[in-house]
Amino acid sequence: MSKLVYRFATVSGQGIHWLLKRNCSITPAQLGGLYASICVVSLGIGTFFWLQGAKLILPFAWLEVLVVGIAFLAYSRHATDGERISLQDDRLVVELESAGRLQRAEFRREWVRVEPKTGDHSLIEVSGQGRCVEVGRYVRPDLRPVLAREIRMALRGA
Repeated sequence: MSKLVYRFATVSGQGIHWLLKRNCSITPAQLGGLYASICVVSLGIGTFFWLQGAKLILPFAWLEVLVVGIAFLAYSRHATDGERISLQDDRLVVELESAGRLQRAEFRREWVRVEPKTGDHSLIEVSGQGRCVEVGRYVRPDLRPVLAREIRMALRGA
């Protein structure tokens, strides 16, 4: 097993693991700090002009802070989305995390099929034993066939 070279996987002990994640430039914690600073600046400026007599500035500043907060919340919910695929002994385990929800499917190695869903650059369909899971959302479409071949190679050579 250790003789095989993988582009997306890591080999540890007797297992092979693929960790496919969303490419995020900022973590939810960093985004919270940025949001707090935006709130302080926007509401500070709004309060200054409200004290000067511009009474409509502050309600619009609150509306701005609310809308930006909703957008940041939507981003933060999906910042940690990802797919974990593990081949350990005779089991292939696929875990999909989206917006904090975890979906898990487990397959027997000898019964798994790994095929593109429709065309060459579509998501990869992992199926077997009456279950089906789509993976490859966080891989460029042109690299999905490479990932599918890699998973197939691991299933045969593990």
